[in-house]
Amino acid sequence: MTQVVQARESSIAHLNKVLYTAKAHSAGGRDGGSSRTDDGRLDVKFNVPGTPGTGTNPEQLFAAGWSTCFIGALQNIAGKKKIALPADLAIDAEVDLGLAGPNFGLAGRLNITLPGMDRNVAQALVEEAHQTCPYSRATRGNIDVTINLV
Repeated sequence: MTQVVQARESSIAHLNKVLYTAKAHSAGGRDGGSSRTDDGRLDVKFNVPGTPGTGTNPEQLFAAGWSTCFIGALQNIAGKKKIALPADLAIDAEVDLGLAGPNFGLAGRLNITLPGMDRNVAQALVEEAHQTCPYSRATRGNIDVTINLV
């Protein structure tokens, strides 16, 4: 007999309208597991960080998603303010997996490169993007985060 357990956690930000729902099926966990989205666009194998294999890990996927989302937030804000972003804008994301007491925990850094931009304008955009990016909002108060304008 299959038992379905539903849990709904309260969050600070409640969605007024769902714009998109990502769906993925995962099996096997970190060591030799896999995950595939319902549309087939993502189909990945997993390996524990530092072990042999060609698989990725959840921290790499989080780093890629967060940095890409943050670029989108920068583009959105800059567009509204009619500020041109450099074509070679880039973010190097780092997500740490470590111990937080007896449990595992995460920490993250975004190293943002906005070459050729006025430093004050760039810093203001980065700060506003950090307030609006859904990944940044999800991490706020939950993990140690450092945002660097390099």
